[in-house]
Amino acid sequence: MMLSRLRAIPCVSVSENAPLSACTRFEIGGPARFLIDVGAEEALPPVLAELHSSKVPFVLVGGGTNLIVSDAGFQGAILRYRAPRIDCSGATVRVETGAVLQDLVDFSIGRGLRGLETMTGIPGWVGGAVYGNAGAYGHSINERVEFVRFFDGSEFCEVGNAACEFAYRESVFKRHKDWLVTSVTLRLDPADSADLRATAAGIRKIRDEKYPPSMRCAGSIFKNLILAQLPDSVRAQVPARVIREGKVPSAYFLESVGAKGTSRGAIRVADYHANLIYNEGGGTSAELRQLIAELKSRVSNRFGLELEEEVQYVP
Repeated sequence: MMLSRLRAIPCVSVSENAPLSACTRFEIGGPARFLIDVGAEEALPPVLAELHSSKVPFVLVGGGTNLIVSDAGFQGAILRYRAPRIDCSGATVRVETGAVLQDLVDFSIGRGLRGLETMTGIPGWVGGAVYGNAGAYGHSINERVEFVRFFDGSEFCEVGNAACEFAYRESVFKRHKDWLVTSVTLRLDPADSADLRATAAGIRKIRDEKYPPSMRCAGSIFKNLILAQLPDSVRAQVPARVIREGKVPSAYFLESVGAKGTSRGAIRVADYHANLIYNEGGGTSAELRQLIAELKSRVSNRFGLELEEEVQYVP
């Protein structure tokens, strides 16, 4: 039996018919046939070999912050890499990608290392941060990445920053969804812990006011748009006051088409932020997808732009 063989692998736990609503920030999603948590690198090859030989489809996920899971769930395996170790040597930090991102931020601040403090309050795990090149306040994690280690399905590989092909909320790993990132090595700068802690506290206060920790949401739904890539006709409509670091917030376009307060069932756009969609409680994936599609359609009809989601869909 596949299940007994999986459960015999050290550092592996398997649940059947696991409700994915419990694994996502939106608290939406039906059950997965299997939920497999892997706690060590050496367990990955036998787990994936077993899934392949048993012809069980699988999806790799992290902390579930940016996931929209179907109401029907997933008739396969959801695979999570949960190793959380963080090590430090001087200003170099190596972290396994199952670590909670906030734990990494707190670790670096506590050791007087600058470079991650602006990411305080961003939910999720380190693997998702690398996968989506997470960031805030003008900085992204790619600025600090030296090496990324991953399993490509047949062997472990380690690549430098350039090979990761980082861009705004992008990386090569988004185009190779079967690659599983297991650790990342970061180069930080020595700094005063008290100063870093004060910076992080200020950022956390602002973030928690905008995205309360108890809110069932994924933060921003849509990526911001790079000003230089917009058509001239659209650039001419964008006030200089809304441009930030060469980007135009998606919220500007969404607000222009009356997105604030729009709802579908229990899924609602915040009254105070047009790029924030949340689940009031009891919302469904179908409602969430319908609302996202409607907002994209409104912006497309008005501006001729195709907004791109930051969220990922399962399946």
